[in-house]
Amino acid sequence: MRKMVLLAALAALLPASARAEGAADAATQQWWALTEELSSDAMEGRDTGSPGYDRAAALVAKRLAAAGLKPAGESGGWFQSIPFEDRRLDEARSRLTIAGKRLRFNREVQLSGLESLPAALSAAATFRGYCGKSELGDVRGKLVVCYGRPAPDRLKGFDRAAALQAAGAAGMLLIAAPGLPGEPIRWPFAYSRSVTPLESVVKAKAGPPFLQGILNPDALGRLTARADEILTSGAAGADLPRVELGEAKAVLAVTRRVTRSANVLGLLPGTDPALADQVIVISAHLDGYGRGEPVQGDAIYNGALDDAAYVALIEQFAALRGGKGLKRPVLFAVYTGEEKGLWGSRWFVEHPTVPLASLAAVINLDQVRPLYPLKLLTVHGLKESTLGDLVRQVAQARGIAVQEDPEPERNLLRRSDNWPLMEAGVPGASFVFATYDAASRAKYRDWYERRYHHPADDLTTPIDWQAAADFNRFFIALTEAAADAPQPIAWQPGGRPVTAPR
Repeated sequence: MRKMVLLAALAALLPASARAEGAADAATQQWWALTEELSSDAMEGRDTGSPGYDRAAALVAKRLAAAGLKPAGESGGWFQSIPFEDRRLDEARSRLTIAGKRLRFNREVQLSGLESLPAALSAAATFRGYCGKSELGDVRGKLVVCYGRPAPDRLKGFDRAAALQAAGAAGMLLIAAPGLPGEPIRWPFAYSRSVTPLESVVKAKAGPPFLQGILNPDALGRLTARADEILTSGAAGADLPRVELGEAKAVLAVTRRVTRSANVLGLLPGTDPALADQVIVISAHLDGYGRGEPVQGDAIYNGALDDAAYVALIEQFAALRGGKGLKRPVLFAVYTGEEKGLWGSRWFVEHPTVPLASLAAVINLDQVRPLYPLKLLTVHGLKESTLGDLVRQVAQARGIAVQEDPEPERNLLRRSDNWPLMEAGVPGASFVFATYDAASRAKYRDWYERRYHHPADDLTTPIDWQAAADFNRFFIALTEAAADAPQPIAWQPGGRPVTAPR
């Protein structure tokens, strides 16, 4: 009875028009209602450390409590609070010019590494090709512009920023052209902002000032008459010229404040005491980009599919269970700070509220994107552990083919909240709808070009409701299979990660 009341309450959240349209089955409508709740403009994009994020986190905790979960955060509560240092470029008080041409922040140049930005800069600007070791030459005191990515294979493993810093350069701007084939770099960026746990700030050693950022290729033509030659040759991986760009001048103001943001953690206890120390983690990130650079007049980066929809799926799964446990315990982990560097999941690993040694597997959900029929699923972590075997079994039973990551150069396994746990020894997996024909590829490209990390990742996204239902059922079945599996999940030989890039 309790479960029926919960599901009825979720259904009531739907606008009457959506309920009447019957575009999706009841469970999918309920899931989308929860997505609407978390990704509406009222949540202001749920930026880490913002009031909108806090409202969303309180709502998630309320939903998990109503579903009969037990709090698994700090001090017997639902939350695990993280103190952050919040750094933001004060654009009104900042300026960057090269050869007298002023570059617009987040539209023509996006600055990163805010902790090491110089307050002022006056330096010669020079383009040094791909900035490989043989191309650098004398760069002491200079702002060095480098062709970004894709870079030649010979640069693999070569840290250009570290090499330039060691050589005494004043800074580095990477030309963002054209980006990885499946993930183009889009402009404008939301903002120049970072958050770092205060604990890490205190431990970090301050280095010399170093300006670092990304240059929009569309701005290169304002800086040199050889822009077309550089962009064309760079895209082909051909040799690039050395070009002196003139004097760079900058005044850069970074504001700092201390803020907090919290993970939300709930536990569904298991029914088999012998398996109490084999906890299955299901996770998604609640944070988005908040308010930022307007795109077509819209300044709220709602983050509907990235990742409100999959926090909503975790909420829905909790409601469906209605407090009824599986053999193994299931930890419901909703993280903050993923978009800023996987901070919520890293913090949980470093300050676990559930013993790390008891975590048996992590199933992570991050911008799965049901935009076209679910025929083929890319699984990050498919071959690393026996969790991949369960994924294959559950998918095959539903007519879904699976594949390993066809784009390893994007490093997606390490870019979501499964990775800190995997690095700590917990087998894990995450998922992306794979493309398989011209129509699916077109929708995938449209998502990346117009919606990913933009305000258009909102409730207007055209969802394939059957695909959404198919994936949601797959996830629920996989979680139940992992929690009830006759054998514990284990690493495959050589599958456990040894190190992770930071």
